[in-house]
Amino acid sequence: MARAYVGLGANLGDRAETLMRAIALLAERREIEVVAVSSFRETDPVGYLDQPRFLNAAVAIETSLDPQALLATLLAVERELGRVREGPRYGPRTVDLDLLLMDDLVLDEPGLELPHPRLHERAFALEPLAELDPAIVVPGHGPVRQLLLGLQSSP
Repeated sequence: MARAYVGLGANLGDRAETLMRAIALLAERREIEVVAVSSFRETDPVGYLDQPRFLNAAVAIETSLDPQALLATLLAVERELGRVREGPRYGPRTVDLDLLLMDDLVLDEPGLELPHPRLHERAFALEPLAELDPAIVVPGHGPVRQLLLGLQSSP
């Protein structure tokens, strides 16, 4: 079994309900065990600013799926919850599930990079990870706590 961390976000509709439903849909899959869920936090949008605030969280899971199969599962859950990939990049969305980390894997495959390529730059993803496990290390970038301190001290 692999330990993976999934970032969750939503800024359309009933955001909290959508995130709870996404977690429940992951937990229903026999290849996935949800072992921890961070608190939900409201965050400002990044990249495309003219949109509602996000609700973000992260989950720690144990899974027998390989990274590509886990990503396919995350995308299927997004579709089940009404995610449509249209409009501006980083624009409004009903739900977003990002595979952030999987054990200490470093991958660069078509459609999948691990760790998530912008994880080390995004407090909205790092904060819930630090809550789940303060000792998490982002391969190639360092401990989550140090990354957060660096972001807080940046202008």
